[in-house]
Order: sequence, then C-alpha cells, then structure tokens
Amino acid sequence: MKKIKTSSVIARLTRNLLKVMLLFCVFFATTAMAQKQWTLEECIQYAIANNITIKQIELQKENAEVNLNTSQNSRLPDLGAGIGQNWNFGFTSGRDNVNNNQNNSNTNFSVSSSMPLFTGFRISNEIARDKLELKAATENLQKAKEDLSLNIASLFLQVLFNKELLKVNQEQLNLSQTQVAKTKSLVEVGKVPQSQLYDIESQVAKDEVSVIEAKNNLALSLLDLAQSLELENATSFDIYTPEIENVIEEYMSSVQPPQIIFNNALSYKPVIKAQEYKMESAEKTLNIAKSGYLPTLSLNAGYGTGYYYVYNLKGVNPATGLPFQNEIFSDQIKNSSREYIGLSLNIPIFNRFAVRNQVRNARININNQQLELDNVKKTLYKEIQTAYLNATAAQEKYRASGKAVKASTESFKYAQERYEVGKSSVFEFNEAKNKLVQSQSEQIQAKYDYIFRTKILDFYNGVPIGL
Repeated sequence: MKKIKTSSVIARLTRNLLKVMLLFCVFFATTAMAQKQWTLEECIQYAIANNITIKQIELQKENAEVNLNTSQNSRLPDLGAGIGQNWNFGFTSGRDNVNNNQNNSNTNFSVSSSMPLFTGFRISNEIARDKLELKAATENLQKAKEDLSLNIASLFLQVLFNKELLKVNQEQLNLSQTQVAKTKSLVEVGKVPQSQLYDIESQVAKDEVSVIEAKNNLALSLLDLAQSLELENATSFDIYTPEIENVIEEYMSSVQPPQIIFNNALSYKPVIKAQEYKMESAEKTLNIAKSGYLPTLSLNAGYGTGYYYVYNLKGVNPATGLPFQNEIFSDQIKNSSREYIGLSLNIPIFNRFAVRNQVRNARININNQQLELDNVKKTLYKEIQTAYLNATAAQEKYRASGKAVKASTESFKYAQERYEVGKSSVFEFNEAKNKLVQSQSEQIQAKYDYIFRTKILDFYNGVPIGL
C-alpha cells in the first residue's frame, strides 16, 4: 500500500509540474509576442507569405508550369493497350473466315504506340508560347507582391500618423490639466473670475474626448494593418516607430523627374514585362495556327494477338484423323501474334476555312495585345507623372506646415504667458492652443503624406519599400 501511495503522489506532482511549465511557456510566448514591434519590412514579408490573393496567383503560376511541362512532353511517343472479348452465336464466321453454325468466343489483346515526327512546327511553337506564358505569370506574381507591399506601406504610415496624432492630443490634455491648477490659483487670489475655471475644465473634457478619438483611430488603423497581414490575433499587435529627423533631406533622392523614373520602369516593371511576354506569346499562337496549313507525319507501331475458342466442337480433322479440338491458350497467343510499324502522313486539303480563321483570330489578338501594351505604358507614365506632382506638392505642404507650427507655437506661448498672469481670458488661451494643435496635426499629416508619396515614386523606380 505504501508503494502504491508513494507512486500516486509522485505521478500527481509530475502532472502539476508539467502544468506549471506549460503555463509558464504560454505566458512567456504571449509576453514575447506582446513586446514584439513589427517593422515595415517585416510586415511586408509576412503579408507576402500569408496573403490569400498572393497564394492564388502562385497557383496560377504553378498552372503555367504544368502547361509548359505538358507541351514539352508532347514530343514523346504515347503508349496504349487494349483488350476485346466477343461471343458469337449461330451462323458465324470462324477463325478460318468460313461461316459455320457454331458458338464461339474471341479474345483480342493489343498494344500500340505513335510518335509525332513533324507537326508543322506546332509543338515547338507551343513550347515557346507556354514558356512566355510562364514568364508572364511570374511577372504577374511579382506585380501582386509589389502592389501588396505598397498597400502595407500605406497602412503602416497611417498607424504612424495616428500614433503621433495621439501624442499631440495627449500633450494638449496634459497642458489643459496643468492650466486647471494654475487657474485655481488665479481664482483664489482674485486675478480671474470663477467662470474661467469652469471654462478651462470644459476644455479638459474636450481634450479627453480628442484623446479617446485618437486612441480609437490608432486601434482601428492597427486592426486594418493586422488584417492585411492575415494575423489571426491582433490584440497585442504593434509596430516599430522609426526615427526620422529631417524628412525632406532623407527622402529628397526619391523625387526624380517623371521621364527618368518612366525610363527605368520600362526595363523592369512587372506590369510592362508581363504584357511584353503576352505580346510575344500571341505571336507564337499565330505560328501555331499557321501550322494547320502544313502536313503532319507520325510513326506508328503496334502488337496484337488473340485467342479463339469454339464451344461443343465436333468432327474429325481429315489431315490427322483426330477429333477437332481447340488449340491451347499459350500456343494460340504465340501463334496468333502480329506486329506492325508504319508512317502516317496527313495532308490538309480543305478544312472549311477553319485554319484560315484561326490565323485571322491570332493576328487580331496580336494587334489587341500591342494596343494593350501601349495602353499599359501610357497608364504607367500618367501614374508616374501624378505621383511626382503629388510628391512635390506634399513636400511644399510639409515645409509650409512647419512654418505654421513655428508661428502658432510662438503665438501660443504669448497667449499662455498672458493667461497665467490674468491678462487674457480662457477663450483666447484655448483659441491659441487649438490653432497650435491644428497646425501640429496638419504638419504630421503632411509629413506622412510626403513620405508615402516618395514611397510611391520608389515603387515605380524599383527601389525596395522600407523606412
């Protein structure tokens, strides 16, 4: 009994120890996740690896690989086998092709193979076309990754903007709360009326509402970013805030003339490369259609044998004087074998103008793909021009907002000094403070708008998106 009790206690202690270790591991993992702050680069990499749309386009690329493999293997010979079984009753043809009134069965075995020798260059053009389609699918995948990266960058910068906006509102709330204490002192010494204390307390309440709204906007922007990353649990999600000292100087190199960016984009941009590959693929499709005018030559080979059996066989073989009997299965299979090899030439003469119309459709498709390529180039140049103008406008707006912040800061300091000595009302103080908050908010917005506009130019210029 003592041994049983001792082992039971040890088992219970072991289970409790394992539970404690498991809880510790869960707590440690949760704490580590909560402390992790994602950089823009990490967000982009994670989004690319987990985005459903990206995975779907990857499947399209795999499908293009399968199509290429199919066309490459079409040069190989095929191989097929067949088995046939017939039962004949009554007046039927025998093995010697003489009609007799008898019941018999016939079993046939065959193996055949054919290999294309010449197909009017159809196979070689199909392989070339499918290679181009695979390249186009690869470029489409790269384009999807670039578009997703730009979208993630936009959401990331929105979070940074909301973070700074929350900081500004929190500072203004702290300032209003400090002014409440100072106003109470002024009221006690009789320098300002009691109504000003009520007014500044009302301003504190308004600032608290602004802080709550800023927190909610930040939480929503974090949720949008987390959802774009396909994160299942976004409760502890947060991002790293990079230090940006001089925005203009740091991102000035990204603002280049549209023509320079466009010339660079033509050589590598996935949307251009994909359309160029589709254009070349359309030309190969034309060659495939033209192959219908040419003859085709194939090599054919096969082997066949069979087994013939007559039911209720009667009579005597006059050659041997012995009764007729069915030949055994193995001998019949061996003696009935037949092999063949040959060439098959197919010359098209008239196919109801089907090939001609296929060629015409292929030429129309080439013209359409050329127009699509021209349209893609024009659209790209327009987008680059727009991005350049937006970037330069955002740059000027940021510079102007900096001057506005400087001026409103000085105005607020003057209003604060007058208010603290009782020479101005709380309305004048709040007006100066609100103007400062507005100018600071506009500067933050201009800052991240300018950064995002430069990232768009980097996107067109082939520069990896990062902060």
